[in-house]
Amino acid sequence: MPLFGLARSAWGYILLDAQGLAGIAARLDGAVPWGRPDLLSRLVRRMSPQLRRAESDLRRLALARCRPTGLARMLARHLPAGFAALNVGHTNLSARSLRGLRRGGAARIAVLIHDVIPLEFPQYQRPGTPEVFRAKLKRVRAHADLILYNSEDTRVRTEARMRDWGPVPAGVVAHLGVELAAPGALPEGIDPDRPYFVVLGTIEPRKGHDLLLDVWDAMGAEAPGLVICGARGWNNRAVFDRLDRLPPGGPVREMPGLDDGQIAALLSQSRGLLFPSRAEGYGLPPIEAAALGVPVASADLPSVREILGNIPVYVKESDRYQWHDAIKTLAEGPGRPREAASDAEFVPPSWEEHFNIVLRLT
Repeated sequence: MPLFGLARSAWGYILLDAQGLAGIAARLDGAVPWGRPDLLSRLVRRMSPQLRRAESDLRRLALARCRPTGLARMLARHLPAGFAALNVGHTNLSARSLRGLRRGGAARIAVLIHDVIPLEFPQYQRPGTPEVFRAKLKRVRAHADLILYNSEDTRVRTEARMRDWGPVPAGVVAHLGVELAAPGALPEGIDPDRPYFVVLGTIEPRKGHDLLLDVWDAMGAEAPGLVICGARGWNNRAVFDRLDRLPPGGPVREMPGLDDGQIAALLSQSRGLLFPSRAEGYGLPPIEAAALGVPVASADLPSVREILGNIPVYVKESDRYQWHDAIKTLAEGPGRPREAASDAEFVPPSWEEHFNIVLRLT
């Protein structure tokens, strides 16, 4: 079965065949370095150096490319009639893209929806994001033949929104796969003999970093370690200011930019992963931690229960006293974190299972 990839660039659309996709995959994996920016990339203002190089290589590897208005013609010229189109993110969901796919010969359009958090929790979004997301979701309802969901919770929430606008496309749940990295070396400065916890994810308002910082402030000098892993996000200046004021050598450390091996090592030797998120469509960090045999204390989210059942310790998201008690219990538990984990034999969802569902239906 032939495989093609479609990318949107600053100048239009870029079509890749299987060889071109392999070339991009090699660059994403680090096996091949990204090339130099070409002239078209240099003509675009406010484009990051990384994006300039990426778009340039996409053009170098392209089977074909077109201006925005030429999408349907390009697809009809190069793709077999009746192809299936799969969009795996919340980007490229413009009316032009979706109509171009259909007019270009797509017999079936499937879209993966990750969550409807921008509509349910607008207070955690950048200005204008809820309105933009609502328009995207309306277009998906109107154009998609099939909607893929990362969890049953996401399906229920998304379809409830779509029913307000008309008939809902067919949907199916395909849990995202988990690939565990082999533990590497612990990051510099981490003492495995001192109890510590890990919080993993982008530092944005809904992730609950503010609550954990409050809990650690209340615990004082006897607090275990807390390692905060993840890039700084948006709308979170108060938390960023607190992180900037952390004392050197204190129990709380911010460690962005770690690779997968370092994250796996941190988790494996920690007393647990803390997940005080206020909303999730899936919740990958607790699944990864549970797959490593690491204890998990999580906010009581439907999507986490859907995958992990009773493995985590569930804590009311906003209750600082419950979090304090859960953290204290885990910190005082057995010295070897793996022995403190749930006895349940947890097998995480696999990518093979995910794609068996996706490819069978698309």
